[in-house]
Amino acid sequence: MLELSFRATVVEWRGPAPFFYARVPMEASAEIAAVKRAASSGWGAIPVTAQIGEVSFTTSLFPKDGTYLLPLKAVVRRRLEVTVGDEVAVQMSVGSAGWAG
Repeated sequence: MLELSFRATVVEWRGPAPFFYARVPMEASAEIAAVKRAASSGWGAIPVTAQIGEVSFTTSLFPKDGTYLLPLKAVVRRRLEVTVGDEVAVQMSVGSAGWAG
C-alpha cells in the first residue's frame, strides 16, 4: 500500500451534473502511476482511502491529463465546508485493503 500526503485544490467538472475533485499533484501522481497495476481492482479503478481534516472516505481515482483526480462526494464537501478553489490537505492510502467501493 502506498501512503501519500499532499495539498490539492478543489476543482469542478461540469457534465450533466457537477462533479468536484481534488487534483493530485504531479509528484504524487507519478508515485501512483508506478503502483497502479498492483493497486488496481482489475478493471482500471485505483481504490483509495483518503482523509481530509477529520473526514475519512473511500473512493477511486480518475486519471486526467497525466495526473489523477480524487472525487469529493457532496457529503464529504459539506462536512469539510469546501468548494471550488479551496486548498485541502490530503492523506491518502492507495490500494487500500479495506476499500468497499
